[in-house]
Amino acid sequence: MLTGFAPVAREDARLLIVGSMPSEASLEKRQYYGHPRNAFWPLMCDLLGEERTESYERRCRMLEEHGIALWDVVASCEREGSLDSAIRSVRPNVFEELFEKTRIRDVFANGKTAEKLFRKYVTLPDGVTFHGALASTSPAYTMPFEKKKEDWSRILAVLNRGKEVESCLRETRPD
Repeated sequence: MLTGFAPVAREDARLLIVGSMPSEASLEKRQYYGHPRNAFWPLMCDLLGEERTESYERRCRMLEEHGIALWDVVASCEREGSLDSAIRSVRPNVFEELFEKTRIRDVFANGKTAEKLFRKYVTLPDGVTFHGALASTSPAYTMPFEKKKEDWSRILAVLNRGKEVESCLRETRPD
């Protein structure tokens, strides 16, 4: 039985990206998206206008500082190899507490399998929108990096919308 990771999330997180289950390389490194050819971290750095870094701690802090949380749908499962299609005996993570402890209002899935698993196992609270799947960042999904980046840019509109709402709230509050 394989076991995934705890979420990367602060209380001020506004957007959640869900994956399926960490790959063998990720499990070995104890890092989300730890395979050296996975496009997740380069994509996020580019989209958020941040310098690319090899430091996992800095990568996670970058997400948190931009209001992004990260977690997988699957808490544990059986799987031979790293392919999502080989996932069996799923025990999903329990998302209710994450939604209660954060300000997450928008969720995106990293790939179609994460989307399918999320829809199957997770009930969203009122006020949270699931936007569906983004192009998988897995090296097994051979879409060119620039095309993946274009698809993933959809999260920027959601993040920017959240910042605009917060700015309006600050401006209308009496001192």
